[in-house]
Amino acid sequence: MGFAWRIAVRFLVEGRLQTALMVVGVAFGVSVVTYITALVNGLQENTIRRTLGVQPHLTVRPIKDVPLVARPAPAMPSLQPPSSAQSPQPPGPGAPAESMSIQQPRAQRTRSIDNWPPLVPMLERSPGVVAVSPMASGAALAQRGEGSRAISLIGIELDRYDRIAALGNKIIAGHFRLGPGEAIIGRELADDLGVQVGDRFIVTLGRGTTDSVRAVAIYDAGVREVNRRNVYVPLRSAQSLLGIAGGATQIDLTVADVFAAERVAQALAARLPHEIESWMQTNTQLLSALQAQTLSTRLIRLVVMLVVVLGIASVLAVSVVQKRKEIGILRAMGASRGQMMRVFLLQGALVGSSGSVLGAGLSWLMIALFSALVKGSDGRALFPISLQWEVVGSIGLLATVCGVLAAAAPARQAARLDPAQAMRL
Repeated sequence: MGFAWRIAVRFLVEGRLQTALMVVGVAFGVSVVTYITALVNGLQENTIRRTLGVQPHLTVRPIKDVPLVARPAPAMPSLQPPSSAQSPQPPGPGAPAESMSIQQPRAQRTRSIDNWPPLVPMLERSPGVVAVSPMASGAALAQRGEGSRAISLIGIELDRYDRIAALGNKIIAGHFRLGPGEAIIGRELADDLGVQVGDRFIVTLGRGTTDSVRAVAIYDAGVREVNRRNVYVPLRSAQSLLGIAGGATQIDLTVADVFAAERVAQALAARLPHEIESWMQTNTQLLSALQAQTLSTRLIRLVVMLVVVLGIASVLAVSVVQKRKEIGILRAMGASRGQMMRVFLLQGALVGSSGSVLGAGLSWLMIALFSALVKGSDGRALFPISLQWEVVGSIGLLATVCGVLAAAAPARQAARLDPAQAMRL
């Protein structure tokens, strides 16, 4: 291996221009793949954070009520034969048929999960689940003065819910707390009602229940509809207003891997008699967009690496032709075919690894320029982009392997050269 290493380095040094072209080609290929991978990863993380930052990964809900089916009782047969004056008449156009069934849906009501407190610790021990938060929610009307807005009243345990939606990080005014008679509202709703921290407003539910709550904090979730709709109150207060004493309308869960949410949901559905819905089911369009981005990134990576392989293979093939005499002399001096193959395979590995190091530096520069030049309306970067070392390492290893594979054909060509014929050329 020492002999092959020395010859490989010498060949690369002698062909400085060819070596430089190969290394620069690999560097640009690695930088493009690394930059696009980091860009897509940052965009996906930002999209997921904005979308799932205001909703759980999994939701456990009670089973829907089954509609009632009512059938008319069969008519009793008459004991007297019908007379001519009382001959049976055909049913009129509006008369119901005897086989008609009436499907009567259940009256609308707030459904609650039965015996949910023992369910919470069981869910917390489930594989892949990192946070669990019970919730009692329902539609309501927020009023202050002459202003009124339709809202979603959400009762939560603040500490548990904060691990689901990181609500504490979204507070822009007031104090992050939630006691009896207190509420946390969104910025748009506060503007619509003219509410500031410390002001009171009225919450009215459809069943005629009314309560006065005080805004102790204002949050900004980054989504206007959420800011205008969600009002957070203590869990016990929501249970009392909704008429479900001690109940919970749903249980929210967060999983360690957002893309494994559907698998965790299926595992829990096999154990629990409840409806379990993942964010992948409620955000199918978002999931399709993320999958399309991932597929596009893989295709770009494949095409760029194919270009790198073809570039290295073509340059090394030309190098074999140019150095036929040197190869013939080495073979005549006793170098084996295996040693000559290793010479060119090492050249491919050296070119791939050198280009990977240079490409990592170029990708870092491209990311820095993107972060410095592309700004949002607030003057900050559109979304954070970081150069993850595991991504750099995997792409660098891939480029090195591609360099070795690209050198395989020229290496076999060099090993097959006949020493006598090579020296005569």
